[in-house]
Amino acid sequence: MNYYTVSVQAHYDAAHFLRNYGGKCERLHGHRWVVEVALRTAELGEGGIAFDFVELKRHLMELVERFDHRNLNDVPPFTEIETSAENQARYFFEEVKERLPAEVAEGLLYARVWETPTQWAQYGPSPAVAPVPSGP
Repeated sequence: MNYYTVSVQAHYDAAHFLRNYGGKCERLHGHRWVVEVALRTAELGEGGIAFDFVELKRHLMELVERFDHRNLNDVPPFTEIETSAENQARYFFEEVKERLPAEVAEGLLYARVWETPTQWAQYGPSPAVAPVPSGP
């Protein structure tokens, strides 16, 4: 079966440090973080779209605004957990999923967070077991 995939990106400039790293990243440093979320669906809704880019981007922008120009270690949930790209990807996946309608949230494929243009971490269900919604 074939699927449609839609994706949006946002970015935030933020500092962080890794508490339990054992290297130079234990010191405060910054990144231009880029976060991407992607949805898939087997069918298109009214207007011939899988899910409105504008709405998906609005949800993502509301989330990244919390972190922009901040020290991530000072912003929950990262006051308690490491600020790694992996943990950030999980945070965005779970938060976006909560904001979407249930039938759309089932098709959330992943959240991916880049800390550099060539390094990223991704969180989401295994492609082999990811449920596929029938529409938007």
